[in-house]
Amino acid sequence: MKSGKKQELSNTKLLGIAGMGWMFDAMDVGMLSFIIAALAAEWSLTPGQMGWIGSINSIGMAVGALIFGLMADRIGRKHVFIITLLLFSIGSGASAFAGSLTVFLILRFLVGMGLGGELPVASTLVSESVPAEKRGRIVVLLESFWAGGWLIAAVISYFIIPSIGWQAALLISAIPALYALYLRMGLPDSPRFAAVKTKEKSSVLHNLTQLWSKEYSRQTAMLWVVWFCVVFSYYGMFLWLPSVMVMKGFSLIKSFEYVLIMTLAQLPGYFTAAWCIERFGRKFVLVVYLTGTAASAYFFGTADSTALLMAAGILLSFFNLGAWGGLYAYTPEQYPTVIRGTGAGMAAAIGRIGGVLGPLLVGYLVAQKYAVSTIFTIFCISILIGALAVFLLGKETKKQELV
Repeated sequence: MKSGKKQELSNTKLLGIAGMGWMFDAMDVGMLSFIIAALAAEWSLTPGQMGWIGSINSIGMAVGALIFGLMADRIGRKHVFIITLLLFSIGSGASAFAGSLTVFLILRFLVGMGLGGELPVASTLVSESVPAEKRGRIVVLLESFWAGGWLIAAVISYFIIPSIGWQAALLISAIPALYALYLRMGLPDSPRFAAVKTKEKSSVLHNLTQLWSKEYSRQTAMLWVVWFCVVFSYYGMFLWLPSVMVMKGFSLIKSFEYVLIMTLAQLPGYFTAAWCIERFGRKFVLVVYLTGTAASAYFFGTADSTALLMAAGILLSFFNLGAWGGLYAYTPEQYPTVIRGTGAGMAAAIGRIGGVLGPLLVGYLVAQKYAVSTIFTIFCISILIGALAVFLLGKETKKQELV
């Protein structure tokens, strides 16, 4: 009984420490969507330049996911966990002092590296540290901290950016991340990584080629497709959400207010996914929530009234973020410990390529005067392709012991 209670407390502590970093990451990404809208007015940015701000962040995330995913299988999950948060904190704080778009883009690249490296490594560390029967639920709950970060970002953006400025918002996001860094120092590394630490490790090239070996090629193909489609759609839609609201005729303040309301729907999306994932399985959660995301995206793009726009936006947040929770729980379960960091990192890196293209595509289509409905229909189709990949190629991993 005591050992069970101790394990539960340990899981809770791990979830809290990892979740704090996740929350600060979400604060940064969430505020970026509002900052893009503010910078467009302050620096007179074109739609193409606005698209590049979101895309350079995703380029950094792709590089970070690749490099730090490989490093996680070499030096351990904990060390990479600390390095990535440090990189994110410094880059985010320094972004507040950027005086030009070029400097801002360079710093956003560094922030993106930290973000891109941390997220798959965090889910890998948590996956390897909790019992199989609780693993899916706890990883989805870890992802739920993302909603908390987005809510804080929306509140800060609503109250701080219009009155004090976007610089203050960035400084606010960077300072508490240093506290999370302090907490992380005492965190033990993954017990599964520690178990293989004394054994001879494979080379980086060997780990990469293993992803496409006969044993793992199906999982890898499925993950790369679903990660690309989900990240392409998420960053294309959500980084442009406040700006799309402005395009639909709302003021900047009113668009911030509506996005804040939509963001509240992320929390029940996570919690229902956490409940479903251990009862109905990973595939069920991903296919159902991705299909719900696709339908919501279509109706959001075609909404012709405020009520329909809000309803579709709320459902979009609910289903999309629930799907993200399922994806982060599902991804580390596809590979053994020796290549888990590499596999999760590569899948995330492929996804981040989609994150580069999504905001750029929106910027281009907006500049070409394409309708918002056309833009969101593209994202609807993309998400359906991701759901189909999981349905056809995915294997159920519910309560499966990691090796």
